[in-house]
Amino acid sequence: MRLVLPLLLTASICSFPSRSAAQDVHVRVAHGVKTGIEGTTEFPTIQMAMDHHPFAGKNGRVYIEIEPGIYHERVIITQNHPNITFVGKGKKPDDVVITNSMNAKQAGGTFFTETVRVDAPGFEADNLTFENTAGNTGQAVAIAVRSDRAVFKHCRILGHQDTLFADYGRQYYLDTYIEGTVDFIFGNAQAVFDHSELHELSPGYLTAQSRTSADQTTGYVIVNSRVTADEAGLSGHYFFLGRPWRPYSRVVYLNTELPATIAPQGWNNWNKTSNEKTAFYAEYGNTGPGAATSERPSWTHQLTAAQAKQFEPRNFLRGRDHWNPIAEAARLP
Repeated sequence: MRLVLPLLLTASICSFPSRSAAQDVHVRVAHGVKTGIEGTTEFPTIQMAMDHHPFAGKNGRVYIEIEPGIYHERVIITQNHPNITFVGKGKKPDDVVITNSMNAKQAGGTFFTETVRVDAPGFEADNLTFENTAGNTGQAVAIAVRSDRAVFKHCRILGHQDTLFADYGRQYYLDTYIEGTVDFIFGNAQAVFDHSELHELSPGYLTAQSRTSADQTTGYVIVNSRVTADEAGLSGHYFFLGRPWRPYSRVVYLNTELPATIAPQGWNNWNKTSNEKTAFYAEYGNTGPGAATSERPSWTHQLTAAQAKQFEPRNFLRGRDHWNPIAEAARLP
């Protein structure tokens, strides 16, 4: 059982080691709140909290502390709201759910369907669920993340097709559950999924990474994780580890458990042989019945231990500012 700290409703001095002098702001969201005007620290909806919260001091962070409940709303974190942390105050991620139901046909395109959109740097989320309930109706995004130095810890991200649009910046997903079917993790972020579960609902493609040139540092790394599948939904069919949405797509699986329901070839070229010359798909140290590599295409890669090291979270996400995503995630509740 995780320790739930007393709720703080006013600005406070943060005690985290690396931000000891930073002035943080703590804001409460709960259905029963009747206020919600600018300058307060209690709001009935998450979007109202985003629109009217007090701003933190220099290098500070705004903690949006969300009481248990189902929040039927769309939430947008705009670029002028950096260093926002969503904290679910329940005992488990299921207790706080941000949900909506919008598919591409209804919205006028995939990129208008997201339940939550994050455009600001330094976004963090802990112990809550992001959900799009449109189901098997085409593209329907649960969360779109265009945030550098983003961290998701103890979260659930639920949808069907195009569940997570991980599209820009360095992103770290720890102990997080993500489910979907066709291309359900897609975009051009530099993202690591660590000690997480990626769950395939029906025949499809787990990733559709979209790196556009060989010199880009972007790509997806799935490390120390578990890929699972809904065998009833698959009905005896296979799914693939990924396919290249853009020619230089890059995806790496390290030390991850793979199920028997993965297609023996593992990867798909999106019906373009030219993609085989540019995409970088690699594996190292994986386990489980789906980890056999004898039928993997010759254009994919089996890494050595030395080659795999560059894709470990601290190395892959370090960047010029030497960001440490593991340390950052450890500061979350």
